[in-house]
Amino acid sequence: MSSSSIDIELAPLKNAVSMALEFAASLGTNAAEVAISKQQGLSVSTRLKEVETVEFNKDGALGITLYRGGCKGSSSTSDLSPEAIKEAVKAADGIARFTSEDAFSGLADADRMATEFHDLQLYYPEDITPEALTELAIRAEAAALDADEQVKTSDGANVNAHTGFKVYGNSHGFLQGEASSRYSLSCVAIAESEGKMQRDYDYTVARQLNALASPETVGLKAAQKTVDRLNARKIATTQLPVLFSPEIATGLMGHLVSAISGGSLYRNSSFLQDAIDTDIFPDWFSIAEQPHLQGGLASANYDSEGVATVERQIIDNGRLASYLLTSYSARKLGMTNTGHAGGIYNWTLSNTGQTFTQLIKEMNTGLLVTEVMGQGVNGVTGDYSRGAAGFYVENGVILYPVEEITIAGNLKDMYSNMVGVAKDQDLRSSIRTGGILLSDMKVAGN
Repeated sequence: MSSSSIDIELAPLKNAVSMALEFAASLGTNAAEVAISKQQGLSVSTRLKEVETVEFNKDGALGITLYRGGCKGSSSTSDLSPEAIKEAVKAADGIARFTSEDAFSGLADADRMATEFHDLQLYYPEDITPEALTELAIRAEAAALDADEQVKTSDGANVNAHTGFKVYGNSHGFLQGEASSRYSLSCVAIAESEGKMQRDYDYTVARQLNALASPETVGLKAAQKTVDRLNARKIATTQLPVLFSPEIATGLMGHLVSAISGGSLYRNSSFLQDAIDTDIFPDWFSIAEQPHLQGGLASANYDSEGVATVERQIIDNGRLASYLLTSYSARKLGMTNTGHAGGIYNWTLSNTGQTFTQLIKEMNTGLLVTEVMGQGVNGVTGDYSRGAAGFYVENGVILYPVEEITIAGNLKDMYSNMVGVAKDQDLRSSIRTGGILLSDMKVAGN
């Protein structure tokens, strides 16, 4: 869709935001911010190559937050008529009149607002039918079911196509909108051997429909991963090097996101309290945040407060170089807003030059983890203990699958004990990384 077509779609949303801001100002409020979204999507799921569900959604909502001094009130409406918008503003104002004052609340500072807007190429709409999505799902299931005779059935395939428009404006005069699209395809296979069953899945996600991996690739990978897990066994309790597969490595870094986020820090609930400018990782390791990658799954010109996003080092040669702060958390901590209201933006991890297969060989004898379970992570202490499944590796060769084990450690030790990151990255999330090898962890089994 051309930029002019996008402007036409955004125009009524910008008008609604402007109307809400003007009405809030007429009530004598100090400041206000308004966000509005409109999205639509189509989802199709199949099971055993038959359509199970077809879902179409189309909705939108406006949310307003306004301030009277340090008092804050918020409300929302899905009715975007002028009358409904005015009622929502009145409701927010009524709430603000009865809330307690908070000296740290308010809009982000005016000088932090984004003024440059890159063409991030996030919007690729497709005029696609339920029948076309159904065909993709069935092709994925068919590939999984035909891949190996041990694949006995499928737990389904799912295809999603979604597009959306968002507009944000505030009393600083900031008023901007964006359009985005996202497509995904997933498939789950179930295999059986000696009366015992295993399941696994694979998926693909992209801004463009034609950038997805083929349904056959997704189905085949789902089947291969499932068959590989058959005849899994426990291992004896021990201490071993552990290699996290790329999908699990993103979760390992996800704990870092939580630990360095302003909310955790000002509540004193992070194991990385007061850790800025200290060494957390080995000196060869860095994380770069790249918010302006074209087509990136987590690209943005500004955060949900209108603050400009900038490229920055999160980890710089092992050192924690930046926290993740909103306007509120920055004020609470007496620090500078980093533009992270709403999340992170395309974290790209450095690597040690090996492929994932080479890291398996270099690990020699250890545990390859492909699944973790449970919520055994303490964000305050960093203690980590989770159920896991994967593969036992000896002399650089995968010997057999393992299950019903627990891996344990402390995130501080785990981060400092990283000895390798694979160069073949998984690009399907906001954290772009290959597999991560740790020198050792406790493994509880038999």
